[in-house]
Amino acid sequence: MGYNKVLVTGADGFIGSHLVEALVAEGYDVRAFVFYNSFNSWGWLDTFDKSILDNIEIFVGDIRDPNGVRQAVKGVNQVYHLAALIAIPFSYHSPDSYVDTNIKGTLNVLQACRDAETDRLLVTSTSEVYGTAKYVPIDENHPYQGQSPYSATKIGADRLAESFYRSFNLPVTIVRPFNTYGPRQSARAVIPTIITQLLAGYTEIKLGTVTPTRDFNYVKDTVAGFMSIAHSEKTIGEEINIATQSEISIGNLAQEIIRQINPQARIVCDEQRLRPEKSEVDRLLGSNEKIKKLTNWVPKYDFTSGIAETIQFFKDNITRYKADIYNV
Repeated sequence: MGYNKVLVTGADGFIGSHLVEALVAEGYDVRAFVFYNSFNSWGWLDTFDKSILDNIEIFVGDIRDPNGVRQAVKGVNQVYHLAALIAIPFSYHSPDSYVDTNIKGTLNVLQACRDAETDRLLVTSTSEVYGTAKYVPIDENHPYQGQSPYSATKIGADRLAESFYRSFNLPVTIVRPFNTYGPRQSARAVIPTIITQLLAGYTEIKLGTVTPTRDFNYVKDTVAGFMSIAHSEKTIGEEINIATQSEISIGNLAQEIIRQINPQARIVCDEQRLRPEKSEVDRLLGSNEKIKKLTNWVPKYDFTSGIAETIQFFKDNITRYKADIYNV
């Protein structure tokens, strides 16, 4: 099956912008769905060279609007659905917006792809649907735990995607990246939080709890995972982790970044950054057996080299970030 025209929702965001870049580099005809706003901002796509932007069709809309989504899907072979609200702390005080964007938005994409008879749809999940590990490594059969409103809406979106595969034979795959980091990530995520504070000259780095562990994917590995899943017919109807199958605690992660930027700095606990106790996910360590079995994907970046590339990006773009406030 020849795939040439692809749609990426959430193309203006962190992972979406990297995916757009990689697809253009592979010669795909990319339509980038970006969030309508009065500033006419295309998010991270605004930072692209004109040579890349000239090869992208920008579609401005709102994932919560079924009519716009239907328009966006027209004439497309393949859809990568990444548009979502993802900040966990923000989901504590604005859960309605998460239901509208993550559940209703995904339903709009599923309906549009069903109507358009799209060849392939990849719906983006998150390792947060598993909650704290009941066993490790976490494979795709691990139970779900809605430990935050964010996580609950992603579980809902995933199950809707499954229902469209089972009910209407929609060729959908649920792609479940574990924690992704790298250039362009929002400052509310832990790695940019640490890097921006260090680059701003702070010697006391404010963090929430430092004991939880995470399985970190460098963004270029995550994007390669998406593309290899889309290239394999064997992945249709499946839920697939993208994980390195190794874990690092937030404390050790911070120490590695401190080592690379300013070894004199130290970590202090900031109460407002702590999550409610039953909401904090203490351990995430993903199994990547399934993705390796069904595709040719293997992670190419180790943590030290991924962090080095990330630090360099933040050095070059520090003015875009607000290091002195807690970003929710």
